[in-house]
Amino acid sequence: MPELRMEHAVPAVGLADILERILDKGVVIAGDVTISLVGVELLNIRLRLLIASVDKAVEMGINWWQSDPTLSSQTRNATEQNRVLQERLDRLETLIARSPVEERQG
Repeated sequence: MPELRMEHAVPAVGLADILERILDKGVVIAGDVTISLVGVELLNIRLRLLIASVDKAVEMGINWWQSDPTLSSQTRNATEQNRVLQERLDRLETLIARSPVEERQG
């Protein structure tokens, strides 16, 4: 007896293929939830979720992780340098404010 097989018009897509497509193209999920009691808004939650690869996010102009001090060592270094420079500037301004006007002019 011949073996009967069913042919599919659409090829089977695995989970890895779906995930690759999502990360390559990006997916946006948006929604709002509002809880009200007797016409008084008690809680409003706005959800905006973007799922994409890092490359796609950078391409879209989203790169907050590069400037977040908790995620980037370069930003931590820059933050520390800014703090040190601000302290130096404060000391210089204090010294200038204490010096007599004649010394500053001459």
